This record gives sequence, structure tokens and C-alpha cells, in this order.
Amino acid sequence: MEQIRNILLLAAILLIGEYAAAQPPARKRDKEQKSTQTAVYEVPLTQRAKSQYPATSTPTDVVWKRDIYRVLDLTKEKNASLYYPVQPIGKNVNLFTYIFRHILDGSITAYEYNLDGYEDFTPENKIDPRQMLENYSIYYEYAEDSTITVNPSDMPGNEVLSYYIKESYYYDQRTANYNQRVTAICPVLHRAGEFTSEVTKYPMFWLNYEEIESLLSLQTVMTSSYNNISTMTLNDYFTKHSYEGEIYKTVNLRNLAISQYCKDSTAVKKEQQRIEKQLKDFRSNLWEIPAPAADSTAVAADSTAVDDKKEDTKEKKASARAARKKETASKKVKKQKSSSKSSGGSKISVRRQRR
Repeated sequence: MEQIRNILLLAAILLIGEYAAAQPPARKRDKEQKSTQTAVYEVPLTQRAKSQYPATSTPTDVVWKRDIYRVLDLTKEKNASLYYPVQPIGKNVNLFTYIFRHILDGSITAYEYNLDGYEDFTPENKIDPRQMLENYSIYYEYAEDSTITVNPSDMPGNEVLSYYIKESYYYDQRTANYNQRVTAICPVLHRAGEFTSEVTKYPMFWLNYEEIESLLSLQTVMTSSYNNISTMTLNDYFTKHSYEGEIYKTVNLRNLAISQYCKDSTAVKKEQQRIEKQLKDFRSNLWEIPAPAADSTAVAADSTAVDDKKEDTKEKKASARAARKKETASKKVKKQKSSSKSSGGSKISVRRQRR
């Protein structure tokens, strides 16, 4: 009996050793540190907290709206707030890590990224978190109570190097305001192939900004390399348009991205500049002084200036004529005096003598 017990004990030790040896170094290190470090867990947002950060939706009955899709490159300085820190440092996490945790605990719903690139926020298009982890080969642990656990070292936050965002530009005739809102966000995974260094981009899922706005209001990010105290919430970051991104697609009748109807990179750049100018011109023309009124004022001012110039010319001409007349009259007077003097000096007076 004791021999059997020793065999079982030896088998258990061998299994534990094999399991420990099979663990990747990073995952093993994380498990060893669990006893000394306190893990940071996100607390689901309560209804009371949601009421303090109400989501604002885009009106549907506006008279003008244009939807724009941009790509945010996280390697640029202006977008670095969404990428750093790459690995969580206490409560400081980047955007992907923050939303990824909430997707796993069920407080955020992710939606499929369709082949046409447009978002579809219907219940039929929701994604299963486990299926997403399988699709992108992300290691996870699944408990019997349906809890999904992903260690920080296994989160691909360092591989998400860009985001697709959708913006809506619209004019609300009820409030006479021109607004710009982010309505959807999609993280893009950048991965190199196993046998090549070529990087492939994988758009992971779409998020409805109205659904995550209240949660983004609870997480802050650093916004300055010069002043490390300068922070703002993720919601403020998107609401104030602190990011920088190029337009890659618009909602159009042909359902085409810019690269699909432009022949080369130069044409793409010109098209992006043209769309940006259209948006700026529409906004500036909303409250601009009507052109006819400005033209008529200018014409009136010009006609007044012309009339004044004509009057000045007439006065100058009249003065010139008067000066010439005066000069002519003066010459005549001088001539008459000169002639009278010359005729008076030639007279000879003869006195006759008496005889």
C-alpha cells in the first residue's frame, strides 16, 4: 500500500514539473509575481456611473452629414497617447488593453469587421470573445464559470499599431451648430509572417463609440512628453480631436475606398486634400457674409471713389483754366502798357516862332 502511495506521489510530482516546464517564460514569470503584486481588475460600470457620463448620439434628422474614415498611425507623436504604455503599469494602460479587458468581461460588445470595411452594429454581427482569441492565436484560460483570462504578457497591445475610426461631420439645423463626432473605432493588428518580414494588417473588430463612451471617460492617458502631469480621459482625447489621421475612405455612391478609384499615391494624396478642403469650406461658408452684399458694398465704395476722382479732376481743370486766363489777361495788360510807352516817346513837339 505504501509503495502504491509513493508511486502516485512520484507521478504527481512529474506531472507538475512537466506542466511548469511547458509554460512560456513570460507566462511563468507572471504567475510567480502574482503572490507579490496586486493585479488590477476593471470594475464593470454601474448604471449610476453611466448616468454621470451620458453618451451623446449623432442626430438622425440633420440637413447635412458626411461620414469619413481615417487611419490613425500610432507611431506618430500625436497619436502616441493611444499606444503607450505598451505593457500595463499599474492603472496606466493603453487604449487596446483597456478595451480588450472590457470585451473579455462582457462590459463592451465587439462587432465583426466585414470585408467591405463598413461597420454593422446589429446583434447578428456580434463576435464571440473566445472565437476572436482563437482567430488571432491569443493564449487564454477558460474556467468552468465561463470566465476568460488572458495574462498581460499575452495581450497583443504592442502589435496594435494603428486604428480605423469613423467620423461624422454634420450640421444640426435645430441648434445651428456644425459638429464632428467619432462614431466607431477598429483596432488593427500588425503582424509579420512566420517565414517573411512582411507585415500584414488585420482589422480586428468594430466598436460602437456610443456604447464605450462612458467607459472611456474613466480612463486617463498622458498627452505630453514635456509635462508628464498633463493628462486627459480617452473620451476627451477623441472628443477634442487630439489625434491625427489620413482619410482612406468616405461613404459614397460607388462604395469605393480612395485607393480604389485613384491610380497612384499622388492621386490619393490630392484626393485626401480635396476632401479636407471640402469639409473646411462647408464649415466656413455656413456663417460667411453673403457674397452679393459684400460685392454691392464694394461697388458702391468704388463708384464713390470714382465720383470723387472726377470732381477732383474737374476742379483741377477749372483751376488750370482760370490760371491760364489770368496769365493771358496779365500778358495783354503788359503788352498794352509797353505799346503805349513806345508810342509816347516818338512824338516831337515843334514850337513855331512868331515872325
